[in-house]
Amino acid sequence: MRNIIVIPDSFKGSASSAELCDWIKAAFEKHLTGCSVKTVPVADGGEGTVDSFIAAMSGKQGVSAYKHAVSVCGRMPGERVAAEFAVIDDGGTKRAVIETASCAGLSEGYSPLSTTTYGVGEQICEAVRLGCTDITVGLGGSCTNDGGCGLAAALGVRFFDRTGREFIPVGATLCNIADIDVSAARKLLCSVRLTVMCDVDNPTVGPRGASYVFAPQKGACASELPMLDAGLCNLCDVILRRLGADVAQLPGGGAAGGMGAGLHALLGAELRPGIDTLLEAAGIDELLSGADLAVTGEGRLDSQSLGGKAAIGVARKCKAAGVPVIALVGGVELDESELRAIYNEGVTAIFSVSRRPEPLETAKLRVRENVMQTAGDIARLLAVKPLNLQ
Repeated sequence: MRNIIVIPDSFKGSASSAELCDWIKAAFEKHLTGCSVKTVPVADGGEGTVDSFIAAMSGKQGVSAYKHAVSVCGRMPGERVAAEFAVIDDGGTKRAVIETASCAGLSEGYSPLSTTTYGVGEQICEAVRLGCTDITVGLGGSCTNDGGCGLAAALGVRFFDRTGREFIPVGATLCNIADIDVSAARKLLCSVRLTVMCDVDNPTVGPRGASYVFAPQKGACASELPMLDAGLCNLCDVILRRLGADVAQLPGGGAAGGMGAGLHALLGAELRPGIDTLLEAAGIDELLSGADLAVTGEGRLDSQSLGGKAAIGVARKCKAAGVPVIALVGGVELDESELRAIYNEGVTAIFSVSRRPEPLETAKLRVRENVMQTAGDIARLLAVKPLNLQ
């Protein structure tokens, strides 16, 4: 009997982690006789985080896990959207899990100069109202570059410009911050443990910071990047002067347009690799203790994968447990040194599910077929007796 555990992240815009689990499981059970396949859909803080937490916790005895709906600010100030966050109640502690992407997610037609995280803060307020004392915020997939100031303002942090006027900063106006008052927010959260799931380890500012690396993906043009970075630099300077926290080069501070830095410095949040947070909730050590093989995956392996993405987080856990791990990915964009680093983290082999040269939009339409075919080929290979893992 081969015990296989399937632990993929989603292929963004193509397939959810739960769908990938089902397809890979079906392919292995069809082509590898006698195998036992367990599935654990995961996420690193972006889309799918709420669903993955609910899936991980729902089967546990004495635990209630459900979605709570709320109306909050959307990507732009004044815009209202419907969002959901997870509430997990084990009879002792009530926990909330919130996705930034649920109300401030990437979308065409928006600019990180003007988008806001205010709606994420409103979700935290609602979680506190519900009695949640353990709140986890996933930062992946945001359209913002406001340093988490919108979120903080929703919780009571006050921002002032050089004339003493109070305002809520966005990416384009971070440079106007001259003073901050965090007292009301700290009081609101005094009994709350706030954890941030980071999907990258980039610092807040500089060449590897939020603005220069990620803002172009959110609609910013090259000429706007220095202004966005300068705004985050100003926020970091004010935080250092008023709160004594130096977050300019904080690993993970650049996640979600500087939200990592803002939540840590303004609200006292703990920054953690997002995938580690979810794997611990799922009980990964116990799951791997009886596994012969793990299969993970995500939409693309690239230079950012080593900075906190799901597949590498899974590989590190598997390496520690002595379990080989195969990565199924939509695409691979790695040079030789990056590929070597990926293997050193514990990945045994990488398989791209792309089966022909074609545009991304066309490949998305074939994702189920491609994943099942590739997983099936791997299962067929493992079924050959001389290659038996045991």
